Amino acid sequence: MSERTVVSSQLLRDWPLPDVDDGAGKRARGTVVVIGGATDTPGAVLLAGIAALRVGAGRLTLATAATTAPSLAVAVPESAVSGLPTSADGALGADAVAGCRALLGSASAVVIGPGMRDPELTRSLVTGVLADIGDDTVVVLDALALTCGAFDDAARARLGKQVVATPNLKEAEYLLDGDVPADDEAAARAVAERIGVTVTMQSVIATPDGRVWVDQSGDSGLGTSGSGDVLAGAIAGLAARGATPEQSAVWGAHLHAEAGERLSARVGRLGYLARELLEELPQVLTQLER
Repeated sequence: MSERTVVSSQLLRDWPLPDVDDGAGKRARGTVVVIGGATDTPGAVLLAGIAALRVGAGRLTLATAATTAPSLAVAVPESAVSGLPTSADGALGADAVAGCRALLGSASAVVIGPGMRDPELTRSLVTGVLADIGDDTVVVLDALALTCGAFDDAARARLGKQVVATPNLKEAEYLLDGDVPADDEAAARAVAERIGVTVTMQSVIATPDGRVWVDQSGDSGLGTSGSGDVLAGAIAGLAARGATPEQSAVWGAHLHAEAGERLSARVGRLGYLARELLEELPQVLTQLER
């Protein structure tokens, strides 16, 4: 099967997100758990978490290095924050698995990877977390969680249909053993086929069965520090509301791109910050859902 679709506002309106009853409480809009960070990178977890709330997730838990957890709890008062043990140099590893396990039972969607460092320690943590993911939980694999080697054949076989991966070009190069097609669409297709999950990469969303969505919005200003964390969180937030992995990826990528276009028009093509994308997300979403 091979199917190519250009993303537009009309396409998304014809593919609406699951309805949320106006009278329903926050639990009806799902719970997002973001696992990541290190002692020197708590901001990545913050950006992903707030993005999830900005697109409508009902509840949020941030799981990150214990030393930064109190500050993060103050910075994001809307979230529960769980402090996890780290190595001597502040990286999360296998010692944090037990702390994550306690959070996964209530999770509708989980983001793993923003701000993590140390490939070996990350691999031990992600392997443990993936083993505890339930059958109905959408997983967004971001950054080092994608390239640490934890998402092996066994994990693909069990979780592939419920995973969205968000590789950048460098991560795609690793996943494809250095052989990355120059064309964005071909590259996204190749990654989706190789790792067996829905992939959002550059302006393309691809699934392992050959479906592709190409989003022509957005601009080069999105290539800024923290932008990918916002994207990962937005995808998870939509999944928590009940969207399928591919719908979450397509809608999330478009919201992210359109938020960048709004900032580009107001601030300038270059120089806006990833955290400024967060303010734009609900406005873009509201406009699309009208």
